[in-house]
Amino acid sequence: MTAMTMLRDATGAAHERVDAAFGGHDLSAPAAYRAFLRAHALALPAAERAMAALPFALTLPTRTSLLADDLGTLGMAMPDPLPFPIGDDAASRWGVLYVVEGSRLGGALLARQVPEGMPRAYLGAVHAPGQWRAIRAALDAAATGRDADWNARMVSGALATFALYAAAAGGGA
Repeated sequence: MTAMTMLRDATGAAHERVDAAFGGHDLSAPAAYRAFLRAHALALPAAERAMAALPFALTLPTRTSLLADDLGTLGMAMPDPLPFPIGDDAASRWGVLYVVEGSRLGGALLARQVPEGMPRAYLGAVHAPGQWRAIRAALDAAATGRDADWNARMVSGALATFALYAAAAGGGA
């Protein structure tokens, strides 16, 4: 079983909860869009900092500055990110990367719901051609030959990231 399949299977319910929590935002309504971006700003900076310890992550463009720019255009400041206690190991960080980069895929679809004239650099920051394939290959390569403990920590990192986004969707409570 590939790491991608393992992660998808192990985190499916958490992913669905986050999608449902963010699905309540009508991105065509300016107030709801601002709330959506603010919620992401509670989570993304901490998640990107956590995964930045992986050399592979440094090859990927970050989105925190794009999110800050979109919020700034809407007259909002970046909120302080939520605490994100994540394991200080590569396995956990690969789990974070799986969630953060997977969310970029959904962002492209969501960007279409944002009305003209509203900033959408954050949601519009899609993967370059072939980049998602490279991410999947790197994740699978990182997990190849690892033991059950390593895989469990990778899943734990992904679940912690979904929990971070769920908390952010609830306003950080």
